[in-house]
Amino acid sequence: MTVTPGVIEGRGAADAGGRTLVELRHVDKHFGDLHVLRDINLTVTSGEVLVVIGPSGSGKSTLCRTINRLESIDSGEILIDGRPLPQEGRELTRLRAEVGMVFQSFNLFAHKTILENVTLAPRRVLHESKAKAEEEAMRLLDSVGVADQAGKFPAQLSGGQQQRVAIARSLAMHPKVMLFDEPTSALDPEMISEVLDVMVDLARRGMTMVVVTHEMGFARQAADRVVFMADGQIVEQGTPAEFFDHTRTDRAREFLGKILQH
Repeated sequence: MTVTPGVIEGRGAADAGGRTLVELRHVDKHFGDLHVLRDINLTVTSGEVLVVIGPSGSGKSTLCRTINRLESIDSGEILIDGRPLPQEGRELTRLRAEVGMVFQSFNLFAHKTILENVTLAPRRVLHESKAKAEEEAMRLLDSVGVADQAGKFPAQLSGGQQQRVAIARSLAMHPKVMLFDEPTSALDPEMISEVLDVMVDLARRGMTMVVVTHEMGFARQAADRVVFMADGQIVEQGTPAEFFDHTRTDRAREFLGKILQH
């Protein structure tokens, strides 16, 4: 499966300047007494594919969700394309339109057709006409291989098809950056590859991506940089070759030793 050329010409395409699109400065986050993010400093440049891995409870999904303020932070600062992440209100809504999010559980509206799911935000947030939104939606659905499902409801699709619709829905907003929070963890094994194929194509076409995943094959193939987290901290980061072949920390070696055995 390949993403059709020309449908991802939005704000997330790589540029020659390699400007910083996402920046976290000294970010801390607690859930009660649990310190889930500890002094996180991280940048993501335009066109970069950043893959975040680590054991369960390491803080990686929380980190992903703070980037569009689905989770608030206790201290520190998050900037999107040089602008501080707003706390609330219209500015936050506008900024969220620039940050696409793909969840574990698809989060499609069950009572709306696939086409309606993809066109809803462009019509309401970007104020696109129905005709323009539907034309763009059909191009995107075709690009991820589910255009023939446009008139169906989510429950009529497989999990892999629903996740591909969710990706198309995010792309319809022409995001500057796409966030993926363990996008294959709710899928049956045979459906994982069809979603990863779409993500690999997005990466190759220059979409800026932050991907939380347990899929080590995807990390090796598509990542520009791998970030390893444990106990709420960034323990190690580097290129896939550096991380997988020349691991520097005992904690990362322990993690890889367990996960790569299976």
